[in-house]
Amino acid sequence: MRPRLPAGSVRVPCSADLAEPLPYSSTMAPLEALRVFHQRRIAVPVDDDALVLDVGSGDKPSWRADVLLDRYTGAEHSAQRSGRAAARVSRPLFDADAADMPFRDGAFDYAICSNLLEHVADPVAVAAELTRVARAGYIEVPEAASAKIVDFPSHVWWCRLEDGATGPTLVLTAKQAPWFDAEIHGYIERAGVRDELDAVLNRRFEHRVIQYHWTGAVDLRTEGELDPEFYDRAMRAPGHQRGWEAVAAQALTAAWTWPTRHRRRDRRIPFDAVVKPEHARPGEMLERRIYRLDEPQ
Repeated sequence: MRPRLPAGSVRVPCSADLAEPLPYSSTMAPLEALRVFHQRRIAVPVDDDALVLDVGSGDKPSWRADVLLDRYTGAEHSAQRSGRAAARVSRPLFDADAADMPFRDGAFDYAICSNLLEHVADPVAVAAELTRVARAGYIEVPEAASAKIVDFPSHVWWCRLEDGATGPTLVLTAKQAPWFDAEIHGYIERAGVRDELDAVLNRRFEHRVIQYHWTGAVDLRTEGELDPEFYDRAMRAPGHQRGWEAVAAQALTAAWTWPTRHRRRDRRIPFDAVVKPEHARPGEMLERRIYRLDEPQ
């Protein structure tokens, strides 16, 4: 069954879009945080029988994903994650390139790609693969203005949403250095205020990310070119693990999604229903393990 989707792409308005700034108080913050968390992580707009793929699932795969894909599954790639060092293998996980997925055309009803495009060398190719293997989906990337205040050295693109006559376009501009302003970054590190700045920005976390819902096609373009040496350094950059936050999010998600997960607990997926014919394994069902299809069986 096809997903129930909002039309076009979605971005929560920033304060500049409002007639008056939103009021803020410490008593309202927890409720707002829950609302944003539910919007970003719980409210996947599909029915129970829809087949869902999570691309770049890492250590926090979507609760609704039936199949996972991640190129960097080991703890040695912790820079690409913000929770546990290694990828979480809670469902069938394919160790494969997001720009060249091993799946059939249209294999999935919905594809989730959250906080991946800012890490990859070719986001246009990844977007093309998303639209090849799925009918609709959700992309989330860090918003450039916020990232230019506090960012991570493993990110290689500045991301923004550009409004146009035919609708919004995701625009990714190649970074030339880990930080937008090296002098300001140096001050933040010397003063030891990075965590405090991060906490302030997180009070309105919905403004730190772009939430892009798509059906049929992803309108995305890149600007500039990545320097190969800069990209290699980003791949080896120190991680930014937030272990306790990941555990808390996992517990909240488990409680919130239990009814749907319980209804779907016996779902079994034939291997050949999702994987390209050249990798066919007749009669085999997907299992909770890592699949590396470029290796001999």
